[in-house]
Amino acid sequence: MLPELNDDFTQLQQKLLPIWSAVREDDTFGHTSVIVPSLSVDQDELSKVQGASFYEERLLFALIRLRNPNARLIYVTSQPVHPDVVDYYLQLLVGVPAAHARRRLQMLSVYDDSTRALTEKVLERPRVLERLRGWIGEHGPAYLTCYNTTMLERRLALELEIPLNGVDPVLLDLGTKSGSRQTFAAAEVPHPAGYENLHSEQEVVDALSRLAEARPGIRRAVVKINEGFSGEGNGVFEFPPEKTDKESIRKNLHQLEWPSATENIGSFLRKYEQMGGIVEEMIETEEVRSPSVQMRIQPNGEAILVSSHEQVLGGKTGQVYLGCQFPAREEYRTMIQEQAKRIGDVLSQKGVIGRFGIDFLLTRSAGGAWESHALEINLRMGGTTPPFHALEFLTSGELNPDTGIYRAPTGQEKFYSATDNLKSPAYRGLLPEDLFDIIIRNKIHYQPDSGTGVLFYMIGALSQYGKLGMTCIGNTPEQASELFRRTVALLDRETETGSRDHGELEPLFDNPLSME
Repeated sequence: MLPELNDDFTQLQQKLLPIWSAVREDDTFGHTSVIVPSLSVDQDELSKVQGASFYEERLLFALIRLRNPNARLIYVTSQPVHPDVVDYYLQLLVGVPAAHARRRLQMLSVYDDSTRALTEKVLERPRVLERLRGWIGEHGPAYLTCYNTTMLERRLALELEIPLNGVDPVLLDLGTKSGSRQTFAAAEVPHPAGYENLHSEQEVVDALSRLAEARPGIRRAVVKINEGFSGEGNGVFEFPPEKTDKESIRKNLHQLEWPSATENIGSFLRKYEQMGGIVEEMIETEEVRSPSVQMRIQPNGEAILVSSHEQVLGGKTGQVYLGCQFPAREEYRTMIQEQAKRIGDVLSQKGVIGRFGIDFLLTRSAGGAWESHALEINLRMGGTTPPFHALEFLTSGELNPDTGIYRAPTGQEKFYSATDNLKSPAYRGLLPEDLFDIIIRNKIHYQPDSGTGVLFYMIGALSQYGKLGMTCIGNTPEQASELFRRTVALLDRETETGSRDHGELEPLFDNPLSME
């Protein structure tokens, strides 16, 4: 059901389409982009992600908008971004002097490292809001971009009197785990057997019992909180052997396995009762892949393909996003893109605009065909958003929506391996200037002449957490994987730790895109 059209926010959103149309038709159109990269998700779930406060740096790819000589950009963070990091991005803007771009960029920090959403911090500071309104008022039309949208972002848009480039928060239920399953059904897209809109331990037990009856011989299921983040809200359930009575199921429910060592059944069930959730079968076959498709619904309602990826998942339960390769494998890329388009059309009909991603599970048995199962919709930017926009940021190319292949303006195909989870205790203490010194001396930074190299992000997390993100761009899948492997080896060598097993990231070294 569409939101009411007579509220102030809906009226404000009417301004987005003419701005978007003008930007699309005239690459010199003067406007202001306000970036508030707030992770407005459940903060208990977010706290399980190491270095989460530095995820605000992941949207620095938005500086690409400064390629327009008449565009201005305001970027708000909880803590200041190191000036060397900002310079690092600005000097990569091909065709635009860094000094010219910097004059049109306003970095603003609220100097608040508390574990709350950035948008909340901005809203409670009247002078910050006043300052933002002043900057916005100086330079024509403006719009707001956030990592994800909630009622906080809705309120911020109203306070700043600019439209929000994202889904109206009243529609967010469409992107919960339960809403995803309902949308998949409406789009007639295959998805795992299961049950949604559950809110209590008893309902979970009942659903697991029904699932055991519907799927004789099932070994495991996944119990998901509706608003879990990056796989951290998923618990893996083991069915008791040869027992499907509810008491045995309840006993095993209290032995769920989670990605995070800090989770326990008490807190999990409390969150489940608050947020609701789903139960669905854990599909297990000889071969499993975890691709995703990224879509965008334009302000005019058109659902378009942005990208596809092979995701690398890990953690104790194999549910946590670790990295990705672009694009998804050719043998099923067209199939999942077509299914994503059907899902996008359903969401568009319900009034959704903005970016979103769809996670799939692809399975096959020996000699069989690949089967697709849609898992969830993320009505927000995600882990695969920064690397793809790093590619756009650096190459100014475009994606062919029919093939899913990206080509630079020269016609050269582009591929990458990426992660926001490269970490080691030995990397702790490295400052941004240390990282830049290492990559420049060893010539692994992105080279515009070859169109290959590495772009780093989340650099602020390096010193404290020994963690950062990177996108390794190559002209072939093999070149991208080799560059990833070489960069990891270089950082290990520079921190004098020798060769280490980076474990779950190995698929990004091994280049599964080339596997038959």
